[in-house]
Amino acid sequence: MKKIILGAIFSLIFGAAAAGAQTISGSIGNGTAGKGKATRGRVEMNIPGGLHVNSNRPNSKYAVATVVRVSASGVRVSGVTYPGGKSRKFTFSETPISVYEGRVSFPFTVTVPANFSGSTLRVSVSVRSQACTDEVCYAPKTQTLTLTAKVR
Repeated sequence: MKKIILGAIFSLIFGAAAAGAQTISGSIGNGTAGKGKATRGRVEMNIPGGLHVNSNRPNSKYAVATVVRVSASGVRVSGVTYPGGKSRKFTFSETPISVYEGRVSFPFTVTVPANFSGSTLRVSVSVRSQACTDEVCYAPKTQTLTLTAKVR
């Protein structure tokens, strides 16, 4: 009986940890951006082994697509570029699903106007994704972060 209870507790803890295991980070240029210039930025998602997230175009009406949003005040932020996913067949799907695994980068561009008055730009990032194992998908979640760069 103790083994069953311990196994159930371990499964709950591992399942909860796995559901929140993908992390996001990012950067803008090398930490600086020039007035009147465009600078490349990127959002990175790190997905641990044993998990995948649905791509931006998962090829399944039931799979929650990964969506990355970037926004800022006083600067122009381009749309995010989504990489192609890997087509994989899972036990829970009748057809292959397009997924991201490992480390995935989502580039974008920030253009700082020549008359920008601040010394730091801030870009808000929101990433909605659904993590899955080969057998089950967890509830979708949204993660946020703020990227900064010095303006010169």
